[in-house]
Amino acid sequence: MSTDTMREYLAETYRLAYYQQGDAYVSTSALAEVMRVSAPAVTRMVQRLREHGYLEHEPYRGVILTPEGEREALRTIRKHRIVERFLVDVMKFGWHEVHDYADDFGASVSDKLAEKMNEMAGFPRRCPHGEPIPRPDGTMPRVVDEPLHEVPVGREYVVSRANTHDSHMLRYLDSLGLRPGTTLHLVDHAPFNGPLRVRVGDSEHFIGHDLSHVLRVCTREQFDLV
Repeated sequence: MSTDTMREYLAETYRLAYYQQGDAYVSTSALAEVMRVSAPAVTRMVQRLREHGYLEHEPYRGVILTPEGEREALRTIRKHRIVERFLVDVMKFGWHEVHDYADDFGASVSDKLAEKMNEMAGFPRRCPHGEPIPRPDGTMPRVVDEPLHEVPVGREYVVSRANTHDSHMLRYLDSLGLRPGTTLHLVDHAPFNGPLRVRVGDSEHFIGHDLSHVLRVCTREQFDLV
């Protein structure tokens, strides 16, 4: 039986691998960075997870989840993101504050309670920040999107994800109406890493360099994860 810390390591390993291009291995340095721990601490936990059959470690390549480790990671991620949606949609917390609450609260939520929360939240496909929620069968929908600063101007897009947990950024994006599922029109992009001008409904806003890297966009069909 894995502990809460072990589950967190497995979930972060899965998240890192999910968005990598063509490499299922996750470096221990990347894992140390996202977990905010030292390299020796990661080494100890990797050994522990390996002993439990949750991952394999290959020197100079990193770690890769076993099928059992992936199942455990997806259960943890699903529960975390359902709790986030419940906190936002049902309990009316701000999307800028629920990530840490879900970390604290989610570990004690049973599978049965999580599914009831999922029902009360309307069976969402994404968390409040746009990340996909693993399906009940243990599969993860594939997200297809691009950073806002890399897409062509003059087109309409849907906000796919806000790739940050920075509360100040999330508050500001919320004030502009730029949340996952929102349609925007990319009007202009100034050269040399200049600001982007976007239209949301009848309002226009300028998006700076940092925010344009955080916001990821896609088509409506891609957002719906059909």
